[in-house]
Amino acid sequence: MQTQRVHAARQAGVADDGQGIARANAAPARLSRRVFSCVRVAFPSRLARRPRSLRDNTGFPDTHTFMFEAAPIVAADKSGLYAELAQQARGLLHGEKNLIANAANFAALVYHALPGINWCGFYFPDGDGLVVGPFQGKPACVRIAHGRGVCGAAAVSRQTQVVPDVNAFPDHIFCDGASRSEIVVPLVRADGSLLGVWDVDSPSVARFDDDDRAGMEALCAEFLRACAN
Repeated sequence: MQTQRVHAARQAGVADDGQGIARANAAPARLSRRVFSCVRVAFPSRLARRPRSLRDNTGFPDTHTFMFEAAPIVAADKSGLYAELAQQARGLLHGEKNLIANAANFAALVYHALPGINWCGFYFPDGDGLVVGPFQGKPACVRIAHGRGVCGAAAVSRQTQVVPDVNAFPDHIFCDGASRSEIVVPLVRADGSLLGVWDVDSPSVARFDDDDRAGMEALCAEFLRACAN
């Protein structure tokens, strides 16, 4: 069991302390935002001794009970930030296949990690357009017609859209009047079908650049991998 526990923690991108506690390495923060890291993974051997309130309605231990707390990102540049954030996302989503659960946690992770953003979340295909999924920020547009706005452009082109100034983007849809720049990554499955789009807004003009494009695409690859396994 000890070997299995260590292996599971390493697969999730965290380190095991030998007592069933998986901890992410922490160091003094150099960035203003904080991210969620998994600090306790309840493995079956420990869950068996937990109260019934932490078990499912079958009476068996709930092997997906997690506890999270904020931990600092230590990277001083964007590429390092996204590398650490991808590792955090890998650990957070590890072992879970439910799309909505993963999307909700992924959005919360990114929202509390990236400085200078005011909205992030998902849109999923529905009928002839897109419908909003889990997100963080102000209430958003519920539906986006086929090909409309930045999200629609990303969905149709299957290419990441980086918009330095949303006021200069034809047919831009304002969900939050404070947004000034935007990046949208299409979520394309291995078979070429569209799972949805990942949308991030900022109240600052030109907030997103090529480093953000590469970083967001790497993050979304982790999300797609988790939902496909």
